[in-house]
Amino acid sequence: MNTQAIIDYCLSLQGAYLDCPFGPDPVCARIGKRIFAEIFLSRPWITLKCEPLYGCFLREKYPLVIHRGYHCPPPQHPYNNTITLDGTVPDTELLAMIDHSYTRAFSTLTRAQKQAALERVSADDAAT
Repeated sequence: MNTQAIIDYCLSLQGAYLDCPFGPDPVCARIGKRIFAEIFLSRPWITLKCEPLYGCFLREKYPLVIHRGYHCPPPQHPYNNTITLDGTVPDTELLAMIDHSYTRAFSTLTRAQKQAALERVSADDAAT
């Protein structure tokens, strides 16, 4: 799966939008104020949020291509995985990891932030 396909998939998730808070690379997919995917354009990488035990499982399953979150501070290491996009991880599993990250990010939003994120979709749909 290439980076454009990943960006397109992330944007297909309800309320998701792109942002570049760190400069042009990585491109960040957000829900509300939370980043759920950092998509690197200069390297074949994506960093996703992850439940710690699931993250460890994935690192053991794919030891050469999934690592603790690139550039994440030590307290966040168990909660983020960086995946090398070399085709080793099947697309269906990568999409499931993106969904998992999106769900984790969405669950941390307040009720008002969740509502605003969902309303953002409605406003975007009305504009088209």
